[in-house]
Amino acid sequence: MLKVNEINLFYGSIHTLRDISFQVCAGEIVSLIGANGAGKSSILNAISGLVPIASGDILFQGQSIRKTPAFRLVSRGLAQVPEGRRVFARMSVMENLEMGAFTRQEASGIRDDLEMVFDHFPRLKERRKQAAGTLSGGEQQMLAMGRALMSRPKLLMMDEPSMGLAPLLVSEIFDIIHQINREGTTILLVEQNAQMALSLANRAYVLETGKIVKEGLGSTLLADEDVRKAYLGG
Repeated sequence: MLKVNEINLFYGSIHTLRDISFQVCAGEIVSLIGANGAGKSSILNAISGLVPIASGDILFQGQSIRKTPAFRLVSRGLAQVPEGRRVFARMSVMENLEMGAFTRQEASGIRDDLEMVFDHFPRLKERRKQAAGTLSGGEQQMLAMGRALMSRPKLLMMDEPSMGLAPLLVSEIFDIIHQINREGTTILLVEQNAQMALSLANRAYVLETGKIVKEGLGSTLLADEDVRKAYLGG
């Protein structure tokens, strides 16, 4: 579904991503793990068209999207849940969800997907008239995920969904990610909680200073001694 071929990215004179190559197959959960500043979020932003790459290519369903504007990628089936949620704080929960469907026309499909989102996140249904900025951190994360799902993505990219959440909520969010995947959505996950990310992933890649240094099955990397020492507390 997604193939990243030797991309390089610079922020000014800083070489942020160095010859990054990986792929995501339909139906998978693929995790990118690494320390802060390793380049994980930069990869998602490059795929989403939010930052221009200097070289290399990005293929989505076999077609290059390197020069495709970010807003057009949504209608092609690519959605990102950004780091820090970035909900529209002054708009209601319902209005935020409706914004997620802005590229779509079919009213019946939008209604069906709204019910699907409420099935995954009952708290959003309870708070659908509430201003998004007044929600808790966990509820805002649910809203950001629901908003992305309203675009009916083929590939859902998630950037640090557990950030700032209590452990119980982290477990709930990851259960929902797993359920969304089982229902047919392919997922590319960037996550600092390496234990959760590797436990959930079919395959994973480890980044250090803008380069991929390890790759393999999630279960294999979970047992890897170097990965355990660096990211799992030994």
